Amino acid sequence: MSWMRWRPAMEQALYGEDGGFYRRSEGPAGHFRTSVHASPRYAGAVARLLQEVDEALRHPAEVALVDVGAGRGELLTGVLAAVPRALAERLRPYAVEIADRPAGLPESVVWTDRVPQGVNGLLFANEWLDNVPLDLAEVDGDGVLRYVEVAPDGEERLGGPLAEADAGWAARWWPTGEPGERVELGGTRDAAWAAAVGGLASGLAVAVDYAHLRAGRPVFGTLTGFRAGREVRPVPDGSCDITAHVALDAVAVPGLHSLWTTQRDALRALGVSGTRPPLALAASDPTEYLRALSGAGEAAELTDPAGLGGFGWLAQAVRMPEPVGLARLAGWRTL
Repeated sequence: MSWMRWRPAMEQALYGEDGGFYRRSEGPAGHFRTSVHASPRYAGAVARLLQEVDEALRHPAEVALVDVGAGRGELLTGVLAAVPRALAERLRPYAVEIADRPAGLPESVVWTDRVPQGVNGLLFANEWLDNVPLDLAEVDGDGVLRYVEVAPDGEERLGGPLAEADAGWAARWWPTGEPGERVELGGTRDAAWAAAVGGLASGLAVAVDYAHLRAGRPVFGTLTGFRAGREVRPVPDGSCDITAHVALDAVAVPGLHSLWTTQRDALRALGVSGTRPPLALAASDPTEYLRALSGAGEAAELTDPAGLGGFGWLAQAVRMPEPVGLARLAGWRTL
């Protein structure tokens, strides 16, 4: 049986050229439902956020929308349909994804496997960081943090003690003490996010994901798998998604103006409301009532605090001439 640490196992299982999960033809939508797939209102909210960024940047000749972990381009397609024409004419959309470019994507979308450099605008990463491979560690019976190793069938064992960098990260961001406690070592995600944010010459970078902060780290971790809409045992053989929640406070790039909130508050501030339409509308305009009712149901799913609405949003401003409107939007807190 071949053992390895979780980080290389995840890398191979998710992104390997020979059978990696994210290279499969059906794409993520074939296995789990994200906010992008739940409702076009999500893309509409991102479009409104993009307008805020464009205004804060004083309407540059070209404004970028960089979708990191773009899936099959669903979010970009939705945003392109939602932005005003005046902005659409100046918009340069980038889809950052390792999979091949899907058929039918608007020609204006630049499909690339690397974050573009020196652009001005909005960088948006929806459920990307939770799939950045990372190592796991567990406290042994002597109180020592050791790497967790995994076999191709998902069986685990404890390996050697942590390297200095990982031990330092754990001590700062995810302190433990009791045997059996686990740490999901987020240094790789911190580096991935810093590299993505570094692509902005100016603008706003937003990460949206399953997340936690230092005061509420999960004692036994969050590593899990998803296949065909169901949560499954995380087996690193390419047959399922493998994901772990994000230490959102650790990820934030130091030195930047940083805000965080929940998806519920972020989307409400961007105009997504689950309020049901007045019943009187059903009598005066039944078609409009049904449309509004459907939209309210979609908005309720996006903002449900026990579901998608519980996601964390991290926003970091990069060399912006004035604060983006996020500061005046309800629910945002300084990180």
